[in-house]
Amino acid sequence: MSINLERKAEIVKEFGREEGDTGSPEVQIALFTERINYLQTHLKAHKHDHSSRRGLLKLVGKRRKLLVYLRSKDFDRYDDVRQKLGIRPIK
Repeated sequence: MSINLERKAEIVKEFGREEGDTGSPEVQIALFTERINYLQTHLKAHKHDHSSRRGLLKLVGKRRKLLVYLRSKDFDRYDDVRQKLGIRPIK
């Protein structure tokens, strides 16, 4: 299941650097986190759904790459996004 348009607009408004900003790393990380949280709850109820588990792992990898990129470019923005979303620091 994908994120509904209202929730996506809220995330873009909260994490975007300007209006309509959907491509910045902060927005991408927040959208990935929303989908990851949904898939985690889905997999608690459907333990044998291996295709969703694979999709979850791919999303976690994409989010991690964006976090590494953001940390290398601007540590303050990285730390702000990480704290707002409750993500542990990456090693």
